Amino acid sequence: MDSHILKFSRTGGHLMTIGETGQAQNSMSSNSYGGPAGFSFDEGANEVFVADGFVNRRVAVLDMTSGEQLRSWGAYGNDPDDSDLGPYNPSADPSQQFRSVTCAELSNDGLVYVCDRGNNRIQVFETDGTYVNEVIIAGATLGSGAVWDVAFSPDRGQQFLYVADGMNERVYILNRESLEIRTSFGVGGRYPGHFRELGSVAVDEDGNVYTAEDGQGRRLQKFTNLGYGPVTSEHQGALYPAASQ
Repeated sequence: MDSHILKFSRTGGHLMTIGETGQAQNSMSSNSYGGPAGFSFDEGANEVFVADGFVNRRVAVLDMTSGEQLRSWGAYGNDPDDSDLGPYNPSADPSQQFRSVTCAELSNDGLVYVCDRGNNRIQVFETDGTYVNEVIIAGATLGSGAVWDVAFSPDRGQQFLYVADGMNERVYILNRESLEIRTSFGVGGRYPGHFRELGSVAVDEDGNVYTAEDGQGRRLQKFTNLGYGPVTSEHQGALYPAASQ
């Protein structure tokens, strides 16, 4: 397994290899990584937050310049643990460890939102790993889990949190402060406005939402921001393209 991270310049030049190659799962390691799924950056602190979670089960924080690992944590701020968790059970108490960490996104107010995909939850931390809060998304979801990626609305306060759910094939929109689900959209399928293995979500400066589909989906879609208004439906279904004039 290529248990390392590569850093490149904007023009594609290789700058650094972080971590040793060929290492096995080890969520306590300071010099190897297990299936990093995503990154976010704190330029003021010169730190990069790594969702080290397809094989390992942690968030790792690195120095952006040297690549040195500064700290890491597991669910609820616990030390990471690679013990076998067994199959996900919706009726069981919440797991004290992550199953699969697929995002670690830093908000403008210095909170880290972590996708714990296999446990169907988002956990929120301060940048030092102090646990703040969590929300369960579609808690009965089995298989690969419900929380694949998150993105923030573009306003300064980042009022809304967008969540990509690749098992139930929808995007949830949450109030970021309360973590309450306001609405959702999307259904499974291959037509425009449908999703198939929805893996990523992003929001541009105008509030337009972009989605990327893994596996058999193999496409990007753009959903245009039409402004804010009252929430009239808990789930909006497929947002089909407007008919051509």
